[in-house]
Parts: sequence; structure tokens; C-alpha cells
Amino acid sequence: MKVDILASGSAGNCIALTTAGKTILIDAGIAKTKIEKRLLEVAIRPDSITAIFITHAHGDHTKGLPLANKYGIPVYATVGEWKGISGVDERLRRTLETRYGDYEPSYLGGVTVYPFHTHHDSYEPVGYAIEPDIGPRACVVFDTGKLDNDMLAMMEGSIYIIEANHDRDMVAESNYPDSVKARVLSDLGHLSNEQTAAALTELIRGSGEQIYLTHLSSSNNMPTLAEATVKAALRRKGFLEGTHYHLEVV
Repeated sequence: MKVDILASGSAGNCIALTTAGKTILIDAGIAKTKIEKRLLEVAIRPDSITAIFITHAHGDHTKGLPLANKYGIPVYATVGEWKGISGVDERLRRTLETRYGDYEPSYLGGVTVYPFHTHHDSYEPVGYAIEPDIGPRACVVFDTGKLDNDMLAMMEGSIYIIEANHDRDMVAESNYPDSVKARVLSDLGHLSNEQTAAALTELIRGSGEQIYLTHLSSSNNMPTLAEATVKAALRRKGFLEGTHYHLEVV
């Protein structure tokens, strides 16, 4: 599976995953023209995108959805998140359906996308597991204030694209209003470095998994700090970066 992180952070998020001859986007949170440019930079034609899957309707995840109308790309989102998404042609709107509380998978021919519940202050946010018929399984988890056991079960795979948004001490010492601090640190906010590290210690098996730390706060985190926190936690489990897994901070 080819992973191209076109944008990551509070200014916008967009990931291209290419597998089984198809490219899908997870979120489209930067301007349409920037998505087009960055796709071409990684040798992906914008008119070749199979589908766009939205995690939630906040602007840093949906700003570039006019791309869908231009190229006729189906856009998948939950019933709740469609409440906050406008400007997508009706013919391109796809709703992620549930059955007995779980989301139905989306079959794209050679690759299956499994949505799962996350925890954020939006209508009905989700993460995604992307599983080709042949090849490694990837999961994408953005904006979530916590990771529960159901999420961890869905996230098992070989490629982890997960937010490491903030350092809790940096948030506490920041100039953010108390209400914003409380939101970021809440169960409906964002993952801290420590939360992400703890989840990865449950998921990583030392079989060469690829980890991408994403959605870092520009104010309340540092790439070196996020990287060091995760590496230290995995080292305590006996796993070394470059030997048992590979890590990239985006």
C-alpha cells in the first residue's frame, strides 16, 4: 500500500492511500487546488481518485471537497457528518450505513473500507480501516479524545496513521483559554502523545509495522517530543524503531 500524506495538522488534513489499483482519499481538508497539486507531486492524477472518505465535518477535514464535484468522485460520510457538509453534488453523496450499531463496510472492488466510531465534538465522527484483498491493512484515526477497546480491535493491521496532537503539559501551560484547554484534553478532543503511545503499545507486534504520527498541534507539540514519547513506550515493550517497526512524524 502506498501512503501519501498530502496535508496534516490544524491547517488541514488529507491522505491518499493507493492499493489494489485504486486511490482513495481520507479527508480533504485543504483547498482543492492544493490537493490537485500535491497529488500530481506524488504521481497521482486527480481524475483517478476512486472515492473520498470523510472522518468528520470540521473544515480542516472538508475544505477541499469541491474536488469531488470537479472530478465526479463519490464522497462517503456518516449520516451525522453530512449535516455539516455542504456543496457536494447530490449524485456523489454516499452515506455510511449502520447495522446493529456497527458500520457497514464499503466495497470498492479489491479494497474494503471499514468505518468505526471515534470520539470527537462533531456529529458522528469515524475512523477507517482500509483492507485490500491482498496486501497490508491500514487504519486512519484523526481527531478523537480517546481510544476504546472497540476502536483498538478495528485498528489492528500493518500501517497506522494516527494523530499525536499534543503534549498535555504544553496545553496546560499554553495561552489557550481554559475552555479550549478543557476541550482539547477532554474525551471529545484530541489524542495526546501519551495516549497515542499507549495505544500503539497495544497494537504493535514488532513485525515491521509502519507508523505515521499526524495532526500534531503547531502550538502544543513538537515532532521530536511526539516521536520520543512513542519510541520510549515501544522500547519498554522490547520494540526498537528500524528493527521492529518504522516511524514517521508528519
